[in-house]
Amino acid sequence: MGMLDGKIAIVTGAGRGIGRAESLLMAEEGAKVIVNDVGGSRAGEGSDKTPAEQTVHDIIAAGGEAAVNADDVSSWQGAENLVAQAVDTWGRLDILVNNAGILRDKMSFNMEESDWDDVIRVHLKGHFAMSHFAAVHWRNRAKAGEEVSGRIINTASEAGLFGNAGQANYGAAKAGIAAMTIIMGRELARYGVTVNAISPRARTRMTEDLFGEMAKAEEGKFDAFAPDNVAPLVAFLASDAAADVTGQNFVVYGGSVWVMAGWKAAGQVSRDDRWTPKELADAKSTLFADRDPGLPPFAF
Repeated sequence: MGMLDGKIAIVTGAGRGIGRAESLLMAEEGAKVIVNDVGGSRAGEGSDKTPAEQTVHDIIAAGGEAAVNADDVSSWQGAENLVAQAVDTWGRLDILVNNAGILRDKMSFNMEESDWDDVIRVHLKGHFAMSHFAAVHWRNRAKAGEEVSGRIINTASEAGLFGNAGQANYGAAKAGIAAMTIIMGRELARYGVTVNAISPRARTRMTEDLFGEMAKAEEGKFDAFAPDNVAPLVAFLASDAAADVTGQNFVVYGGSVWVMAGWKAAGQVSRDDRWTPKELADAKSTLFADRDPGLPPFAF
């Protein structure tokens, strides 16, 4: 018995890297998986169904069930088609793993309009479009009197939590995904749906330049940057064991998983009247008594 026996799952961006590892493990745990991937370049150019077909082939060869989908999840129609394929093929949808993304790193003063628009579209709109149609499916089932146990697992990033130079487009999209995770968690709880996010550190096409030599595996040692390390957390969040976990964001790296806390007050000055700019300047040391007023560290 696997933790996901009988579940129907969609994984986007599942031809390579983290999405592929997630699909393989969920299938191993008993889920039937729609493997979605346009198969474009890291920058989102071109298309190729081969990676998604390979993932499906490997799932079936291991005794699982899977089907290919090459729709563009950042389009309203593509997202609707993908959810419809799961329902038409296996009768319903239980799990949505939003993983598809592209990367176009540039400093803010060098970024082109298309670099901004395309990254926001694929990551943020792609996550929302898929979640929208999955939510419609689950809400309709709940309103028809069916007991629903839906799961959305989004893919955020530490770039969105802490802010990484050269990634204004990517970081903004990922921060939006982190916020959307909490919002949709609040909206969908009444229908039996949980919504969580992961912020993974792993070696993929998108991160090879970021991690560089640090991410290279040493023979005979545990490969902390392997995408396979991310998949168990996703499978857990997709399972019935995580029915009470929602609105959370997890950083996962190697054998470590951290639950992250969102924005919270780190300093305060208060009075019973409006402040003047000069008074706020005089109170600055109190406001930042326990905090450096400069850029926050890219760490936790």
